[in-house]
Amino acid sequence: MRAVVLQSAGRLAPADVPRPAPGPGELLLRLRGCGLCGSDIAKLGDPGARVPAVLGHEVVGDVVEAGEGVRGFAVGDRVVAAHHVPCGECHYCRRGSESMCRAFKASNLDPGGFAEFVRVPAPNVRAATFRIPHHLTDEEASFVEPLACCLRAVERARVQPGDTAIVVGLGSIGCLFLQLLARAGASVIGADQDAGRNEFVARFGVTAGLPAQAVTLARQASDGRGADHVMITGGAAAVLPWAVDAARDGGAIHYFAGGPGDALPVALETLYHRELTLTTTYSSSPATLARAFWLIAAGKVDVAGLVTHRLPLERLAEGVDLMRRRQALKVYVTP
Repeated sequence: MRAVVLQSAGRLAPADVPRPAPGPGELLLRLRGCGLCGSDIAKLGDPGARVPAVLGHEVVGDVVEAGEGVRGFAVGDRVVAAHHVPCGECHYCRRGSESMCRAFKASNLDPGGFAEFVRVPAPNVRAATFRIPHHLTDEEASFVEPLACCLRAVERARVQPGDTAIVVGLGSIGCLFLQLLARAGASVIGADQDAGRNEFVARFGVTAGLPAQAVTLARQASDGRGADHVMITGGAAAVLPWAVDAARDGGAIHYFAGGPGDALPVALETLYHRELTLTTTYSSSPATLARAFWLIAAGKVDVAGLVTHRLPLERLAEGVDLMRRRQALKVYVTP
């Protein structure tokens, strides 16, 4: 079958790879499409990334084979499946740190979403696969996994009604955060260096501006205090001093995305005396996947229009380039 394989030095190359076969409890999907995620792009620039590998995990496909014992799915079903599943029983899982579970880190789709077919392991079938209702498009369904990651971040941030929140970076992930934070009862402000993206998010009823403008807007919305929450979806460590300035005393800064920077450019004394909280989340959980699926299926979160570019599998590298240059909000890849 056809796939695009990550080779050494971050190079993507089309290749023929073996078609996987489903075992007991597993599904084989013929891919309809797969969203290109920022984490895929990060792996391309990571010299320690495992190679060769097929990336892609925002998977939508049709069931073409169902292994022995599969329940709830049949050949012909259109489904969305996520790639990581925790054991649900270990120390990490019992304390809400599912993404640190050893089983979670070891689980994956076979070989990955940028291929013609993908095998969904049995734990993923049970806890991370959903039959797509007819009214949802493939592209809309592909946002289940990224929305679940955002939900987990909002939960960890402990957003309360009446809070003021700034979302830094208004790509597709930022657009999801704007909506989730508003649903949690916060007054939400967007911040991006791209004026076009700031204008785009007006569709969600959100005011956005350049970073300096966003700080002013947050202070105006909070009686001068500043933001209760600063949600960072891009900018890496370099954005932290700005985020510290934007946050109120006793406020919280949440890093949704990583990036370069071996040290955090803020004094410990500043964090201490202002009682600032710095939190992070990595990936989703079965519970947030289920809630994300419901939110999208019920039309509670608007994902229509977030895909700006659609490319065939062979042009995956072009999609990566578009996102790196911030010319694409979201790229959807079809086999």
